[in-house]
Amino acid sequence: MQKDIIHLRAPRGWINDPNGFIYYKGTYHLFYQNFPYAPRWATMHWGHAVSEDLVHWEHQDIALFPTKYEDQNGCFSGSAIEHDGVMNIFYTGVHYDKINPEDTHMCLDDEFQSAQLRITSEDGIHFDNFRDKQVIIPAIEDAEIGDRTHTRDPKVWRGSDAWYLVLGSSTADRKGELLFYKSMDLEKWEFVNAASTEEPLGWMWECPDYFETEGGEVLLVSPMGIGAEGTGEKNHTVCMKVRFDEQNCSMEFAKEYRYMDYGFDLYAPQSTTDADGKRVMVAWLRMPVPFEEGRIGMYCLPRLVEVKNDHIYFKPHPNVEQLYSRRITDIMQADPAGYRVSLDLNDGERINVGGYQIWREGNRILTDRTDVFPACENRENFCMQSKTPELKDGFHLDVYVNRNVIEVFVNHGEYVISHAVYGCKWQIDAAEEKQMELYTLA
Repeated sequence: MQKDIIHLRAPRGWINDPNGFIYYKGTYHLFYQNFPYAPRWATMHWGHAVSEDLVHWEHQDIALFPTKYEDQNGCFSGSAIEHDGVMNIFYTGVHYDKINPEDTHMCLDDEFQSAQLRITSEDGIHFDNFRDKQVIIPAIEDAEIGDRTHTRDPKVWRGSDAWYLVLGSSTADRKGELLFYKSMDLEKWEFVNAASTEEPLGWMWECPDYFETEGGEVLLVSPMGIGAEGTGEKNHTVCMKVRFDEQNCSMEFAKEYRYMDYGFDLYAPQSTTDADGKRVMVAWLRMPVPFEEGRIGMYCLPRLVEVKNDHIYFKPHPNVEQLYSRRITDIMQADPAGYRVSLDLNDGERINVGGYQIWREGNRILTDRTDVFPACENRENFCMQSKTPELKDGFHLDVYVNRNVIEVFVNHGEYVISHAVYGCKWQIDAAEEKQMELYTLA
């Protein structure tokens, strides 16, 4: 089986949303949206990889593929839970009403229906796609509840008294919303309530992920159509503090949200609890062209999600930090899989990491990847220059460098800038007196 270190990629073809992320029977399972036949979006399957430590991944066989009327045109995103030792997967199945005769992997006029399905596995490896799929929530026909087409990405969790499920959807007047369902047995699901922000936040909410942490309750969601000026792509992931009431499945949203990552390449995150019960998240790194022949897209490094002083932090998981623990004195000593540079920036200072520029202006950190990004047709969909909001905790940087992704963690996760890169050189240019620490894989 093919293996990856840190940044999970599909063995071949296309990868997008992470799915079914779970620590199950002592092993991490990470599924992913995958079209294994070409580096393009098409009929979705679920790829599958496992890990003992979140950093060394071994790919398994394709887990889910279309077999039913409801998922004939794709097994879209979803989540996984364990119940009585059995892995339960919940996902969105898509059926096209009108198929494009010139490309059967695409529909015409955005006419398709979405249903929610369940499949189980006794070992988390083997799935019976022909006999074990069950439709738990048919396509929504009542526009007052949600959208027949754009309702998807079930996230399931155990509450104090029942199982809960949240879907991303769109209202009749094109406003993003969440739909909450409740079940006692994981088979029969009852719609309970819908929730949205007072001010519209995009026209549809993808990949909702609600969870509790020691510092409060958090919602990660990917609204479509919220891109600010200069962010390229118009669909981005946000995070916010929330309050969920199990009794009536209502959700109270914080007045303000912020972006999960200020590089604007990361999308559709999914989280789970790790072996120590801490919340860990991964997300899809969108890419304009394949990073090598026949392969496009990858995941960011696993990140802990923490709430401190009402601020949501995303920092490298301890297992990642432990892997990047071998101190080196020269960049040419770094492992081909990558390295980390740690430093503090004074106002006006700049470093050049293999063509990727990082500098400080006042209370913000800025980056520019212009010199390590391809001149491709869809370049305008990607942000070249990024900057953090104003910082409160200092100006410390931990920069994780891979040939195809650079992740800048500011103040141990106060803010993060992640970018897909191409042709990144194995060198660092900075002022000679600049104090930096270099680490590579142990």
